[in-house]
Amino acid sequence: MTGRRRTRSPFLPGLLTRHARNGILRAGTAVASASLLAGCGVVPGTTGDAGGDTITVMTWAPQDTRATNKPGMPAFAQAYARWVNAHGGINGRELNVLTCNDHNDSVAAAKCARRAAKENVVAVVGSYSQHADSFFPSLEGAGIPYLGGYGITNAEFTSPLSYPVNGGQPALLAGLGSALAGCGTVALIRPDTITGDQLPPLLDSGLKAGGHRASHDLRAAEDATEYDGQAERALRTTTAGAADDGCVVPALGDRNGTFMDSFRRAREDYPDVRTATVLGSVDQTVIDATGGASGPYEGSYITGWYPVASDRRWDEMKRVIREEAFGDNRIDPADAGVQTTWIAYTVFRQIAESLGGGAVTADTVTEALDDGLKVTTGGLTPTLRWRFQDKLASVGFPRLVNANVTLQVVREGRLVSARKGFVDTTKTLQDADVNH
Repeated sequence: MTGRRRTRSPFLPGLLTRHARNGILRAGTAVASASLLAGCGVVPGTTGDAGGDTITVMTWAPQDTRATNKPGMPAFAQAYARWVNAHGGINGRELNVLTCNDHNDSVAAAKCARRAAKENVVAVVGSYSQHADSFFPSLEGAGIPYLGGYGITNAEFTSPLSYPVNGGQPALLAGLGSALAGCGTVALIRPDTITGDQLPPLLDSGLKAGGHRASHDLRAAEDATEYDGQAERALRTTTAGAADDGCVVPALGDRNGTFMDSFRRAREDYPDVRTATVLGSVDQTVIDATGGASGPYEGSYITGWYPVASDRRWDEMKRVIREEAFGDNRIDPADAGVQTTWIAYTVFRQIAESLGGGAVTADTVTEALDDGLKVTTGGLTPTLRWRFQDKLASVGFPRLVNANVTLQVVREGRLVSARKGFVDTTKTLQDADVNH
């Protein structure tokens, strides 16, 4: 791809106060109520009467595409619904999970959002899409909250109806940059997309915090079948006259494995370099498939949002998979998408339970969140609470409330903790040049 596309600014044109925003939402609700009376329709985001027996939500993610795929997220969401319903539902109400394939396509993503409004879902939970500009207008128009998205777009950290459970790509890259401050030259290989354009300044914020110069930004096609040229460029860049070993950072999602095939062939002709990346691009399955202890990821630093998959705090999630999705190879408990979906549904369940016997609607779920409801995730994240303008509002991420990451390393072919506990990247992100 050539040329430079216009990118959407991560800053909101104006930050409304919560009370002003609630006033707008209430006004919208009044208009919707008037339309309901006039046209005998259904207000989007409701479950019917206050005592409805079903709570309907939606989970979407790309599947069967040539780029990033996350089939485990909707598959796990449906398994979770079966598990919850087998244990009495939520306050005695059945949880109904609808799923949608966004196909890594803006038109399909918009269709998923319109379907969510048409089907009267009360929230979109634990989902992945790179096309926030396509789906958020429909969700915002219908007043449907987006709870626990993957954190792949800046809009997830700016929309007043977004409630992220992790720090997304901003936190992962800032944390990784801090961990790589001891490297020589650092090269970032990332998609030549609008989403990819957001990655270099975030990695550089972490490098800068450690006293390191900025990375070399190498773009690549998101859906390429080989990356021989990018691998050669990365190796030339990171080995040219540096005293310390260079570091190569692929951030290509599901195409990381394709890049590493090219990289492994090319590196034989160059001095040693280290590799590092973020969870979501690499997990234990990828490490195994690329040679384990003898593969290119051995010794690599990898930042994640949550504890390693072997941590006992994941036991309940694994029990859900064992009881309701045994043998479903789409669901990998070490996959960051599956883990995010588990956390998002854990949060949603607490929100719905906090409403007691009252109506569970898009409005009541949003109001509970905006009124400062605190939710816990069994230690997988800090206690979560959303305010319209949080600590990172000044750099364009007003909805980013969990900037914690974990630092992991590949040792003897296994992904293990490199540092105990979480690393808070809030200060690093506050210093990031996100308008770069």
